[in-house]
Amino acid sequence: MTCPTEHVEQVALMRWAAASKAAYPELALLFAVPNGGHRSKATAGRLKAEGVKPGVPDLCLPVPRGGSHGLFVELKRRKGSTTSPEQREWLSRLAGQGYATVVAKGWDEAAESITRYLSMEAA
Repeated sequence: MTCPTEHVEQVALMRWAAASKAAYPELALLFAVPNGGHRSKATAGRLKAEGVKPGVPDLCLPVPRGGSHGLFVELKRRKGSTTSPEQREWLSRLAGQGYATVVAKGWDEAAESITRYLSMEAA
């Protein structure tokens, strides 16, 4: 069995979030940041001009908890993927600005991290 792609993992996470909104209504605010992926040079140029930046985390949950302004999630495949230097820099800078950050391997690890975050006391 092959390891699911990041795309497959992220789709599974968003399906989990949609199914879990009754327990955690704040999940309605979870959104993807379409920063990655393969694009033509023309599209990449247009997106760069619009402000797309390498390394920005995959998902944002703009809900304050536990003293943090919100949560950023960098979602990775279960096996064979690592964070890039740009991703590590973004995560570090976001943490320095008062955001919680997590790198999750697989949708289920991301779901656990999000659930743990939402279970903290509201900021």
